[in-house]
Amino acid sequence: MSESTESAAVVDLAAARHERRHDIHEARLAEVRSAFEKAFPLPAVSPVKKRRTKKKSKKR
Repeated sequence: MSESTESAAVVDLAAARHERRHDIHEARLAEVRSAFEKAFPLPAVSPVKKRRTKKKSKKR
């Protein structure tokens, strides 16, 4: 009856569950984002044009 000095790796089940839930939620979020981008595509960004100010006529 000899005991082995090697112990089994300890697995933190709570951390593993948290990681798995995070991955599931992240995948669902990516899916919702892609569906939203298909439904409402963002318009191409055009360069901002400078507005000309109208000169007011002088009153006499």
